[in-house]
Amino acid sequence: MKNKKWKVIIILILLILSTGCTKTLTDSNNKVVKNQKTGQTLTQNIICRPTNKDTLSIYEKNGVKIESLPECSKFKITSGKYEGLWTSIFVKPLAYILLKLGNLVKNYGISVILISLIIRLIAFPITKKTAMQSEIIKKAQPELNRIQKKYEGKQDQESMMKQNQEILAVYQKYHISPLSGCLFAFIQLPIFVAFFEAVQRTPVIFEDKFLGLQLGTTPSVGIGSVTFYAYILLMLIIAATTYFSFKMNSTGNMEDPTMKMMPMMMSGMIIITALFMPTGLGIYWVTSNLFTIVQNILVKRSKEVNGKA
Repeated sequence: MKNKKWKVIIILILLILSTGCTKTLTDSNNKVVKNQKTGQTLTQNIICRPTNKDTLSIYEKNGVKIESLPECSKFKITSGKYEGLWTSIFVKPLAYILLKLGNLVKNYGISVILISLIIRLIAFPITKKTAMQSEIIKKAQPELNRIQKKYEGKQDQESMMKQNQEILAVYQKYHISPLSGCLFAFIQLPIFVAFFEAVQRTPVIFEDKFLGLQLGTTPSVGIGSVTFYAYILLMLIIAATTYFSFKMNSTGNMEDPTMKMMPMMMSGMIIITALFMPTGLGIYWVTSNLFTIVQNILVKRSKEVNGKA
């Protein structure tokens, strides 16, 4: 089983490394081209034709052959030339689903939310196991703490071997699998990158708005717009949901000051990253975080009920 997990992880890493990546649109002077109205940095290798006249004009002015691209409403997974496994397996299928669902619900922001939920529901068996492992590790933590205190300051090889053996015995006692907590993180990474590319490379998605948020605009740019309050609110929600999500999934010794700071540090890194990512990606991240929080609450309650029973 462990070998299978590692094979999945290696395949996902290879797919990410083989990605064609989003290419930024530049002008004749090699300067980055932006949409002056939204402040968004535009993508060169879009997969379908823009519908907005201003966006269309920018692309035509900078030499992108728009006429060779399909209309976004007629986009298919097989549209365009072959760009490698990454684009074929992740980016185009995800963009296609986003487009179809967005056309159905008449908003691509809602489409991002619905697809985020669908992905999390599909991955639920894995994430539920991760959440349960987190609760089990918290239960085993007092015993792990006693082992650490027992061998504190002992750096000789014999003591370190005994410490590792005793920790392994605790892991076996509670059926803890260290790798189970990492699997979904590796699965989520390519999905996160694919969402980024799907939003950036599909004009009708990055041209759309959701609750005053331009899906293709980064919060760092949006904060300077008329609807700045919407971007500030999004960043606050990203910060809060990220913090609670990391805190609920923490499996280390929370008596350790370093471990206590981990959720705050990780949240800070995500917040800084989110400032410079498309708003559509921020919506995906918030939806995924909220799902994680609700899932962990339900798992914790179910374990408490089973424990009392």
